[in-house]
Amino acid sequence: MTTPAPGSVMRGAVDLSSLRNRPQPPAAPVAGAAAATPRPAGALPLVFDVTDDTFGEVLELSRTVPVVIDLWAEWCGPCKQLSPLLEKVVTELAGRLVLAKVDVDANPQLAQGFRAQSIPMVLALVAGQPVPLFTGAVPEQQVRDVFAQLLQLAAQHGVTGTVPVEGGPDADAPAAEPELPPLHAEAFAAIEEGDYARAITAYEKALAENPRDADARAGLGQVRLLDRVQDADLQAARAAAAADPTGLEAQFLVADLDVVGGHVDDAFGRLLDLFAALPADERAPVRERLLELFGLVGDEDARVIRARSRLASLLF
Repeated sequence: MTTPAPGSVMRGAVDLSSLRNRPQPPAAPVAGAAAATPRPAGALPLVFDVTDDTFGEVLELSRTVPVVIDLWAEWCGPCKQLSPLLEKVVTELAGRLVLAKVDVDANPQLAQGFRAQSIPMVLALVAGQPVPLFTGAVPEQQVRDVFAQLLQLAAQHGVTGTVPVEGGPDADAPAAEPELPPLHAEAFAAIEEGDYARAITAYEKALAENPRDADARAGLGQVRLLDRVQDADLQAARAAAAADPTGLEAQFLVADLDVVGGHVDDAFGRLLDLFAALPADERAPVRERLLELFGLVGDEDARVIRARSRLASLLF
């Protein structure tokens, strides 16, 4: 089985099929990008507006640098609180990612493609794949933490380019890549080689050295998931689960595959049904797997909130 797209691993999937085939203007230069079209007006802004007509350019840009998407509207009060925080953190990251702002009123096709049921809504594009991040106004520290995880995910999928900062003294020179801690670098190298077991060991060592290493914890959860599903056959897994409705391993594997495929509600529903069907003294492994997947999808995700509510009702 091939490595899943980043959007399906970290936060679930968004359907952008209706937006992919729009005409694409020439891409802006990105450090590390092959054969990029020169940008006539100098460096790319770190924060810029995107429209229904220019979204194709943003998709291409996301293959070399992560693109954060901010869906907002003029009438939206929380948007006016969140947008300055996003711009501040993106600017401080100095070209490691960029911020594309979408006015949902002026760009209804993008709003529909991103399934924007409420705003502000923030997601990212990594290698052309969507990575939902959070909705609503959130604190600055949470923005920083989520962006750190996004950069880690992007690195795992080879999206490590930077953009020259507009107006900076070195705008024409590639930005230096930040040096990774040794164990993180070892984990990334192992992931690129498909050696998930070695990546797991590296992340576990990093957590043993620093139990508060959030990047290592997030990376460990993602790599464990990839390791569990890398040789799985979806049809065979579903058949085995149907034949053994209370078999932990059979049900766990299908839930993992559903998360990787972006069917997060299906995965949570399967495990919650299993939890409800088991005797109380056999439920602990199911609860642990649910909590692990909650962490991968994100505590602010509406699907996680719903699933946590149902789990609480089953517990009490």
